[in-house]
Amino acid sequence: MIRWISVLKKYVESTHQKKAIFSKQERLPCIAPLVTTVEETPQIVSACVRGHFPQWLRGYLLRVGPGKFEFGKDKYNHWFDGMALLHQFRMEKGTVTYRSKFLQSDTYKANSVHDRIVISEFGTLAVPDPCKNVFERFLSKFEVPAITDNTNVNYVKYKGDYYLSTETNFMNKVDIKTLEKTEKVDWRKFIAVNGATAHPHYDADGTVYNMGNSYGSHGSCYNVIRVPPEKVDLGETIHGAQVICSIASAEGMRPSYYHSFGMTRNYIIFIEQPLKMNLWKVVTSKIRGKSFADGISWEPQYNTRFHVVDKHTGQLLPGMYYSKPFVTFHQINAFEDQGCVVIDLCCQDDGRSLEVYQLQNLRKVGEGLDQVYNSVGRSFPRRFVLPLHVSLNDPEGQNLSPLSYSSASAVKQADGKIWCSYENLHPEGLEDEGGIEFPQINYGQFSGRKYRFFYGCGFRHLVGDSLIKVDVVNKTLTNENNFLLVLDAKNFEELGRAEVPVQMPYGFHGTFVTI
Repeated sequence: MIRWISVLKKYVESTHQKKAIFSKQERLPCIAPLVTTVEETPQIVSACVRGHFPQWLRGYLLRVGPGKFEFGKDKYNHWFDGMALLHQFRMEKGTVTYRSKFLQSDTYKANSVHDRIVISEFGTLAVPDPCKNVFERFLSKFEVPAITDNTNVNYVKYKGDYYLSTETNFMNKVDIKTLEKTEKVDWRKFIAVNGATAHPHYDADGTVYNMGNSYGSHGSCYNVIRVPPEKVDLGETIHGAQVICSIASAEGMRPSYYHSFGMTRNYIIFIEQPLKMNLWKVVTSKIRGKSFADGISWEPQYNTRFHVVDKHTGQLLPGMYYSKPFVTFHQINAFEDQGCVVIDLCCQDDGRSLEVYQLQNLRKVGEGLDQVYNSVGRSFPRRFVLPLHVSLNDPEGQNLSPLSYSSASAVKQADGKIWCSYENLHPEGLEDEGGIEFPQINYGQFSGRKYRFFYGCGFRHLVGDSLIKVDVVNKTLTNENNFLLVLDAKNFEELGRAEVPVQMPYGFHGTFVTI
């Protein structure tokens, strides 16, 4: 039985930049059932509702994540590799129903037909067909590997349609009512990119901005993508997409890995972090008998750099903003104030967390599980301030940030670079909650604007185990200890919870669509 419930706590404040002290966990409960293959539930089932759901709450809560971790005798190695399972909670007139379906991607269907893993994923290399002879299996190592369309990361929206996305060049358009795939879309047929993130940003008019890499003999580039808000023809997908800016990687064949980016009303903020992708290792992974993940490494000898792009003109601003090495997977929000870009991020000082999420680690029990958890870097909310109008006459060694409400600094160096030091946006109590990830704001009202609250998951385990509301002005926390379905966002009081007699694996991201 899966429960979505809630309980209340509060903590007090703390501010400036300092090293977090983590409390170690012992006797963590086993989470293997959350990262184990489950059956889909294609037929609608009614949830048992306790408390009440507001009558005005009408819509679909859509979630996606891995739900199948083996085919035949072949097993996936990494949590990110599992086949996409789509979840739908429909809420209407105080009732809740649930259904789930596996995405019928080409990867899922090919694996099912052959009853083995035939297409490689992030952390799992597909082995040659055992029915081939030794020579044929050897030659197959030199074939160009097929790119997965197992889009198990997030729902994204383009021109009014919903797509499932990961970070490859493929997306799958889905009918959110039936959870059926309707079309497969390849970014490469529209613009010269090798993929795009699963975390685009949206303007109020529906214009979408995203980022994607391109690779070639010249090295690699980070590309800012713009997709128009409306269809010209009914059958369109991402037609009209444009690359509006290309940023050369600091190291041509070793670009940074990134999962998201920031956006204000006028600017795109890209973070080039020292989590590196060795393209030579990625390209030769099949020959070497390694997965794609083998080509990603944390290299803290490099600093982190912020790039700022005018999203209207596509111009890359000349400012060179650097900070000490950190890794970020999810930005919280960004806005402009007094000639500066303010960007808030969930940051980790240790970028090796991708390695930890091997399924063999997540399925450990007892002391082994505790050791894995205590080895993982924690994620905390931090604010950086990037002054936009830096001149040659600005003094060296002084803080160029005019923002009196933020202790984040931006100091000009002798070489013209701006060294950025962050402000912590949380009290000390967040260490006890294991840090915070998967941040969300009231996007429609506050994306690109000055804001006060964000929500995220606390990580007292290897997966999120609580909901936290953070006040970034007063630096206070409100904490909910378990899984929730409906809370009053103002006071975090429980309104209702729903239970369905179905085993659900832990997922990644999702969205809510009103009906």
